[in-house]
Amino acid sequence: MSDHARNTEAMLASRRCGAKTRSGGACRSPAVRGKKRCRMHGSAPGSGAPSENRNARKHGLFTGDAIAERKQIRALLGEARKLLQEMK
Repeated sequence: MSDHARNTEAMLASRRCGAKTRSGGACRSPAVRGKKRCRMHGSAPGSGAPSENRNARKHGLFTGDAIAERKQIRALLGEARKLLQEMK
């Protein structure tokens, strides 16, 4: 182990990011100079959610039409299996 002293006072004294993590706690990364957030939570250029919230678009898997269609397909497959069993 080296004997040199680490100068961590400035790092420990720096302002912390004000964002909340997914676990609910506060982000412990240092904030970017002159900003309230760290580089991961919105201080980097181009970071953050896109405009118009394109991240929240739905894929349509659980719409009423899709659920009804899957239900019909399951019923049709059940009838086909039953018919195949009767043919044996």
